[in-house]
Amino acid sequence: MLPIVLAAVSAIAFGTADFSGGKASRHADPIAVTVVSQLLSLPLLIVLVLVVPGTPDGADLAWGLLAGVAGAAGVMLLYRALARGAMAVVAPVTAITAAVVPIVAGLLVADSPGAVALGGAGLAVVAIALVSLGERGGAGRVSGRVIGTALAAGLLFGIFFALLGQADADAGMWPVLAVRVSSVAFGLALAARTGVRPRVGRRVLGWAAAAGLLDSAANALFLAAAGRGHLSVVAAIASLYPASTVLLALAVDRERLRPVQVAGLGLAAAALVLASV
Repeated sequence: MLPIVLAAVSAIAFGTADFSGGKASRHADPIAVTVVSQLLSLPLLIVLVLVVPGTPDGADLAWGLLAGVAGAAGVMLLYRALARGAMAVVAPVTAITAAVVPIVAGLLVADSPGAVALGGAGLAVVAIALVSLGERGGAGRVSGRVIGTALAAGLLFGIFFALLGQADADAGMWPVLAVRVSSVAFGLALAARTGVRPRVGRRVLGWAAAAGLLDSAANALFLAAAGRGHLSVVAAIASLYPASTVLLALAVDRERLRPVQVAGLGLAAAALVLASV
C-alpha cells in the first residue's frame, strides 16, 4: 500500500508543478523557466540527500543522470505545450504516453504484479485517455502541433520514469540529485546554444520556484515508490498527475471539462483503489 500512496502523492506534486511551470511559460521562455525552476530546487535536494540515508553505486547515479536529461527535455516541451494550449487537454495527452513506456518496461524487467493491480494500472491509462478529450470547440481545443509536442514530452517522461525506476532503493535520494545535476547542465547547454538567457522576471519567479520545488519533491516520492513496488503499477499511478493539473486549470484559469473528462477523473480514483490491492 505504501508504494501506491507515495506514487499518488508524487502524481499530485507532478501535476501541480506542471501547472505552475505552464503558468510561468506563458510569460517567459520554457527553457529559461525550466533552468531557473530546477536551480531553485537544488537546496531542497541537498536537504533530502542529507535526511534520507543511502549508499548509491555508480549504476544508481548513472540512471539518475540519464533520467535527468530525458526529464529536462520533457519538461521544456511540456511547458511549451502548456503555454500554447488548454492545460486540461495538454497535460493528460502527455501522460498517456508517459504511462505506457514504464508500464511496458516494468513488465519486461520485473515480475508481473497481481491481475487486479495490473488492471488498476490499465484503468489508469484509460482514465488518462478520457481526461484528454477536450471540448469540441473553444478553450478545450488545441492544435495538432501542440498535441505533437505534448506526445513527445510524454515519451520523454515515460523514459524518465523507466530510467529512474531502475535505481536501487538503497541509494536514498542520490539518484534524484543526479537527475537535477544533469537536467540543469542540459538546460544551461541548450540555453547557451539557442541564445536564451536563463533568467525570468519577478512576475513569474514564484511560479518557477513552485514548479522546481514540487517537481523535485515528486521525483523523490516516485523514486521511493518505485523502490518499494512494481514499476508497471507505480508509474501508472504517478502518471495520473494530469488530474491535479486539470483541477487547477478549472479553478484558476476557468477552463471547462466535458462530461467524459469528469468520468475520466472518476476512473482515475478507481485505478488508485485497484492498484493498491
